[in-house]
Amino acid sequence: MTRRSARSAAQSARRAAARRVRSARPARVRPYASGAARGDPSVSPVLRTVAAYAWRLLVIGAVGYAVFAALGRFHEIAIAVFLGLVATAMLRPAADLLARALPRPLAVACALIGSILLVLGVLAFVGEAVAGEWETLVKEFRQGLDRIQQWLERPPLRLDPHVLSDVQDKIGTYLSTHRETLLTTAVSGAGRLVAIVTVAALGLFCSVFFIHSGDRQWGWFCEQLPRGARDRVRTAGRAAWRTFTGYTHGIVLVAATNAVLVGIALFGLGVPLAVPLALLEFFAAFIPLIGSPVALGVAAVVALATKGPLVAALVVALIVIIGQIEGHLLHPFVMSWAVRLHPVVVALTVIAGATAAGVVGAVVAVPLVSVVWSVRQSLRGTGEERAGH
Repeated sequence: MTRRSARSAAQSARRAAARRVRSARPARVRPYASGAARGDPSVSPVLRTVAAYAWRLLVIGAVGYAVFAALGRFHEIAIAVFLGLVATAMLRPAADLLARALPRPLAVACALIGSILLVLGVLAFVGEAVAGEWETLVKEFRQGLDRIQQWLERPPLRLDPHVLSDVQDKIGTYLSTHRETLLTTAVSGAGRLVAIVTVAALGLFCSVFFIHSGDRQWGWFCEQLPRGARDRVRTAGRAAWRTFTGYTHGIVLVAATNAVLVGIALFGLGVPLAVPLALLEFFAAFIPLIGSPVALGVAAVVALATKGPLVAALVVALIVIIGQIEGHLLHPFVMSWAVRLHPVVVALTVIAGATAAGVVGAVVAVPLVSVVWSVRQSLRGTGEERAGH
């Protein structure tokens, strides 16, 4: 009996010690068992997940709004830096090639001066073409308006002959009545011209240093960051620059191809101002999916007024053909390696950029979204590699 009592006492002591140890341990909290929202079994897990993503999206939206608000306050500087980056993406290879035989500053100067002379020469050629065809164009345009008026008066429209004359009278009355307003608008336009020249000069100034030593400037910037962030920032910068240069080279090639096709087609159809309209197509192509149809729509109006409905219909058919070539041939083969965005995303991005900042926003939106997506993909790949190791 004594031994049994001793064993029972020992077992009782062990049980008491185990209970004390268990009571001393912190309580294990099961997932979603703490907190009012997580502990409520009536809240769906899907709703909890949506709520978790919702506040994150709100934070991202607030940060994005703050960034765009800051860019809106200093949009001239942002545009100048963007133009400097575009010039760097286009002229850096030429400057590197010239630097093999010339000192680096001289190579940069030759690349910039040569490109400026080329642009001025093209503009002078276009201006001479417009001046040489201006009188003939005005005459043909007036005759074309008369033909359009006669066409509208015939079936099936049967428009009242006095409608167009009344419209012309109203336009003349409006111009004479609002002369002061028009003069004020012209003065504000002159102020905008000064702002454009200032932005262009600042962009040229930035491009000089970007082309000459942009890589060293980026290296210096990375060295100012904390050590843990340097590698990620370098990786993001390389991906961003690779995507930006690829987009710039691709969009210039697409715009030049469209302009050549449009110029040849308009010249073959005998449409006046074929060269200026081709140049308009070149600049309009920098707005993906939207710019080319708008520029060709202007060409169709000129063709309708000068050559009649048949030639205008051929120009409209040209819009469809060039749109198919651009959408199914040029963009997939030329820009797919640089811009990996779905066409729907591109269209929504262009419209959002145009709504936010007009023509400048439409031009900048697609490369900006492409760069952000490329940076995200590169950082994600770097994170996966680190996790694998």
